[in-house]
Amino acid sequence: MQPSTKKTKKATQNKVSVKKPNKSSTFIPQKSSKNTLASNKKQAYGKIVAAQKSSQKGNRLPTTFSKKVDQFQWPVNGKVIEYFSSNDQGNKGIDLAGSRGTKIKASAQGKVVYAGNALRGYGKLIIIKHNEDYLSAYAHNDQILVKEQQLINGGEYIATMGDTDANKVMLHFEIRFRGKSVNPMKYLPKK
Repeated sequence: MQPSTKKTKKATQNKVSVKKPNKSSTFIPQKSSKNTLASNKKQAYGKIVAAQKSSQKGNRLPTTFSKKVDQFQWPVNGKVIEYFSSNDQGNKGIDLAGSRGTKIKASAQGKVVYAGNALRGYGKLIIIKHNEDYLSAYAHNDQILVKEQQLINGGEYIATMGDTDANKVMLHFEIRFRGKSVNPMKYLPKK
């Protein structure tokens, strides 16, 4: 009886010892092949690989939207010529005076989700999504300087002021919270 127990123990020990080397031997070739590939890429492509890594890092930052917009900034320094109104037919943003060609800045970091002139009454319009809750809209532009899906930083130039679908040169600026127009004056810093 004892010899059979020894055989069982030896067989169990052999199975265990066989499994361990297989696992470690499986990992060793992968590590060495990865190191070989990485060093070959650096040697073969040099600066190109480094440039791709830095541009990927730069593009990743704005794609993640913060839960809260730190602070909106004024898109232009013009005088407010019409204020927000919550009435059904009221102004759903603010209108800012200015001259044709005045550069308009993004009020906060985000992604351009619309750039065009298909929405009647807004002329050339840009809509920026800042996070899951907030959007900002810039209407009546003369020229649009950004494209849809473009990631932008707050303060970056996005358009020039114009009068498309308006009776005078101005910027119509809106902030929307979960799709509903809110008073931009509550979000912009005091002048």
